[in-house]
Amino acid sequence: MDSGNNDPEINNDKSMIEFEHFDVVQAEPTDHYYYQINSNKTKQQSFTNANTPVYAKIMKEWKILSKNLPDSIYVRVYESRIDLLRAAILGPAGTPYHDGIFFFDILLPYDYPKSPPKVYYRSHGYRLNPNLYKNGYVCLSLINTWSGKKIEKWTQESTLLQILVSIQGLVLNERPYFNEPGIRYFQNSKSCKWIERSIEYSEDAFVLSCKTMLHVRAKPPQNFEGFVTQHFRDRAAYILAAIKVYHEGRVLVGQFHEMDNSNNNIACVKVSPRFKENLTRLHSQFKKVFPDVKCEPIINVNISAENVKKKKKKAILSSNATVNQKGFWGKIISSFGKCVMQ
Repeated sequence: MDSGNNDPEINNDKSMIEFEHFDVVQAEPTDHYYYQINSNKTKQQSFTNANTPVYAKIMKEWKILSKNLPDSIYVRVYESRIDLLRAAILGPAGTPYHDGIFFFDILLPYDYPKSPPKVYYRSHGYRLNPNLYKNGYVCLSLINTWSGKKIEKWTQESTLLQILVSIQGLVLNERPYFNEPGIRYFQNSKSCKWIERSIEYSEDAFVLSCKTMLHVRAKPPQNFEGFVTQHFRDRAAYILAAIKVYHEGRVLVGQFHEMDNSNNNIACVKVSPRFKENLTRLHSQFKKVFPDVKCEPIINVNISAENVKKKKKKAILSSNATVNQKGFWGKIISSFGKCVMQ
């Protein structure tokens, strides 16, 4: 059981005990968005009486979470407030959200599971995804905040694990621009118009994701302090390296983890002045927070003026294009490189 003591000064040793994916915390989460909800005695009886169906369902949910969480999702539940949960979801590699930590506060209603959970995204004022609003609203069919198909809606057999996995896999995805309902129909289009708009959106999403990281690092949510400190100790160099690589146009946003560190990764992707300016500012901010971090060894790519000139000449529609050709973008770019190449 987690005592709730995750002070970064205490847990700053590299050999610290591994942060459990699921744990029960004794202390109440006073910074939880829904902390004041379900506070009246009538509603609390559903959560304190072990003989109620609500209590039994929640214990079943805890068991599912404790055994089945993916490696990149972490959950804390609370001994004195079993109606509350907090989840940390790591941004998946291959997306604009890579290396980020995204926190969600969850409330289970007193008639759970008849009614779906309420989910609040800790946005820090940024809308980095069509499904995640600045005010914390999460748009998702599974929690009945979007009018999806009946099969996608909440039922009494649905689980919290399904919600968390859906957010990570369906919301924080490779091409979030197409999450928007009116635009998703063009997600398989090979038109430069839609490809460029999607790339631009992903660039903005990466910038906002980095800004979110800085906020999370400065003030981690309760019971995740040590986890946040360790995460950025482990990943700060990669984040700085990604900022540098995207600034130089060596790969599309989201493809940093697929770089092969070869000379094929020479600047060939169009980088807008606005994106470059944002990345320059971010790099400076991250260096202030992590002054001792060096990113150069991670992106040890031989770049010379001569190589850059040669690669630029071959960039458009080249079979050796620097943009990684794995996944959706690789297939599109291999045929329509002019949309993204310099």
